Amino acid sequence: MSDPRILTVRPEPGEYAWTFGGAPPVARIAPGTVLDLYTEDCFAGRVRSEKDLVSEVCEFPFLNPQTGPFHVEGAEPGDTVAVHFVSIEPARDWAASTTVPLFGALTSTHTTATLQPPLPETVWIWQLDRARRTAMFRAHDSDIEAELPMDPMHGTVGVAPANLEVRSALVPDAHGGNMDTPEMRAGVTCYLGVNVEGALLSLGDGHARQGEGETCGVAVECAMNTVVIVELLKGVATPWPRIESDTHIVSTGSARPLEDAFRISQLDLVQWLVRDYGFSELDAYQFATQAVESPLANVCDTNYTCVAKIRKQWLPARETHRGMHAQLREMAATLRG
Repeated sequence: MSDPRILTVRPEPGEYAWTFGGAPPVARIAPGTVLDLYTEDCFAGRVRSEKDLVSEVCEFPFLNPQTGPFHVEGAEPGDTVAVHFVSIEPARDWAASTTVPLFGALTSTHTTATLQPPLPETVWIWQLDRARRTAMFRAHDSDIEAELPMDPMHGTVGVAPANLEVRSALVPDAHGGNMDTPEMRAGVTCYLGVNVEGALLSLGDGHARQGEGETCGVAVECAMNTVVIVELLKGVATPWPRIESDTHIVSTGSARPLEDAFRISQLDLVQWLVRDYGFSELDAYQFATQAVESPLANVCDTNYTCVAKIRKQWLPARETHRGMHAQLREMAATLRG
């Protein structure tokens, strides 16, 4: 195996993208390139203390800055970009979480409109122990403290949407975007269907950890130092973002209402079983019904995201996505070594 091409990108404050589509590429990369990236947190680093309220220090719609986009040479509609996460490491010893007015699953919102006032705007600063891999919660209204394990992930990874659309980096959809699934951690490969020439890949929104559903709308948000390998699968279509780990294949679906996000993820998983594992459609439907795990990703964004995953050990021994995950795992091991 030849030495990989490595591109290091550390954006200046004015060099982030705020949308998927509509932003010029920061670089052109060949398939097989390793990207060594810095990503800023969803607040663009402006929430640094409990006094920094989002409504005062952030300006909508400039939330969720993305590092990129990257033009992947040779990528055309109908292809798939494979993004393997080699490492995801918090870049600071602290992270921020908040409540945001009219945002979250357990409050009035612009789309679930009521006469109730917004919840109070509150900031929690989480201390990260990067050596011990922990994140410290400290309650505001009591002396409760809890040390939780870090589980770094990226809430947002995606490509330019189809049909000339430009989508806010806050929105998840078929192009990827702000899916907020804890499945997007180091060691996995994310497959994204290409919609425009060059794909225009971006990522950001690092979380030191996040519970399934991201109930209040905000995870343990932090800047990240992330290394990914970007590959290209020519002639392989991926209608919705997919994730492959060493143990599972994972489909995603993003929509409102939540039932439709669930249906999309389940249908994509069924179609994946048909295409790559030899099932008939009805056999795949029955098998998935009895074997699927269906964790929520987010129930707070402009679209909700559901996940459908199945253990590889229960599947026929077949190759999916041309064995790309195993190849990229081998490459990642070489990089780490």
